Order: sequence, then C-alpha cells, then structure tokens
Amino acid sequence: MNSDFLDDLGKLIFRLGFGVLFLMHGIHKVMDIDGTIQGIGGMLVNSGLPAELAYGVFIGEILAPILIIIGWYARVGAVLTLITMGFAIYLAHSHELLLLTQHGGWQLELQGMFVLAGLLIALSGPGRISINGR
Repeated sequence: MNSDFLDDLGKLIFRLGFGVLFLMHGIHKVMDIDGTIQGIGGMLVNSGLPAELAYGVFIGEILAPILIIIGWYARVGAVLTLITMGFAIYLAHSHELLLLTQHGGWQLELQGMFVLAGLLIALSGPGRISINGR
C-alpha cells in the first residue's frame, strides 16, 4: 500500500475517533439535566467571567468536533477544542493538575488526551480523506 494513503487513512481514523468522543462529551454537557448550560455559566461567574461565555460550549464541543469529523476546517476545529479544553481545565480541573488516581495514573488523563489529540490535528491537518482534502 502507498505510504501516503496509509498516512491519510491514519489521520481519518484518528479524526473520527477524536471527533466522535469529543462530540459525545459535548452533547452530554449541553443536555445537562434540564437542557441548559447553567452549571458552566455558574463556574464562569465564580471565576469572574461573564456567564454568556458558557454558550461557547456549543462552538467548542459541538461545532468544532463536527468540523474535525468531516474534515472541513479541521485545524480550526482542533484549535477551538484546545481553547475549550483550556477553559475546562481552568474552570473545573485546575485543582487536579498535579494529582494521581488511586491506580497511579494522572487525574486529568482524559483532558490530557483531548489536548494532545487537538494539538496533533491542529498541527498535522485532516489529511486528504476529508472535505478539505488536497
């Protein structure tokens, strides 16, 4: 098989896996109990930021992974996920940055994987098996 094709196939599989997992995480968040994002708004207000920024969840955790999945402006989508993860770590997980789980793993493994995956897509692009494929 052609190594360029395998590279693009690997990027497609990675994009689909990351995009679907991040999208599922976002759908869960926006459908929080009563279908609102008030919990995130409360965290923002407690940090001195406007509650309206909570609507960024729709961009960072719904729109961005869709862009990544279909490979249309996937780099932009990846940067949006990185910004989203920055807010998530700051607002909800900053107290866990240096903690380990009871099994010795990093407390923020999921968040760390999301950051690394977003960084990889932002730097490497979506590959040719995408809407923007060239």
